[in-house]
Amino acid sequence: MIITIVDYGIGNVASVKNMLHKNGTPGQISNDANEILKSDKIILPGVGSFDAAMKRLSALNLVEVIRTFSATGKPLLGICLGAQLLMDSSEEGQLNGLGLIKGTCKKFKGIEPLSIPHMGWSEVNFTREEPIVTFNNSPPRFYFVHSYHIVCENQKEVLGVSEYGYQFTCAVSSNNIFGVQFHPEKSHRYGAELLKNFASL
Repeated sequence: MIITIVDYGIGNVASVKNMLHKNGTPGQISNDANEILKSDKIILPGVGSFDAAMKRLSALNLVEVIRTFSATGKPLLGICLGAQLLMDSSEEGQLNGLGLIKGTCKKFKGIEPLSIPHMGWSEVNFTREEPIVTFNNSPPRFYFVHSYHIVCENQKEVLGVSEYGYQFTCAVSSNNIFGVQFHPEKSHRYGAELLKNFASL
């Protein structure tokens, strides 16, 4: 089995690979189109701004590669900004996203006295059963760092919610496509368990 972590210069690729290896799961880091398309699964991490990330993917000719991979039915996981890139757009930028899940990303608003970004550990309530979010103990807690959150057009594609000033979507899924706003690679045992579940899909 080959899991490829897409390297486009924006994301904690080494941390994700290390967490996979701790689970005994081999992972490779690559931005080569052929290697990505031959993979059994891919992970799209990301930190930073929406437009900068889309520009990097475009510069490396990876936008259509990721869309083509997603159409094969093989599992794809977006992490943090990588999850936001799965959507159509974001208030943070002007460029189109990958458009793999219908919806947008909006900035936290009206949450005073809480500060932005949302940073730290929060519990996640998974709203439906999926093998990727099956845990030995609950409720699971994950580490977040973000100022924008996903808003799905289709509520059936919401996989998990959390609270920061108000309830927001922090995990999405549509068939073989998954996205999590939090950082599993920084979330200790629950993060390790989620990545192990993804590897087992």
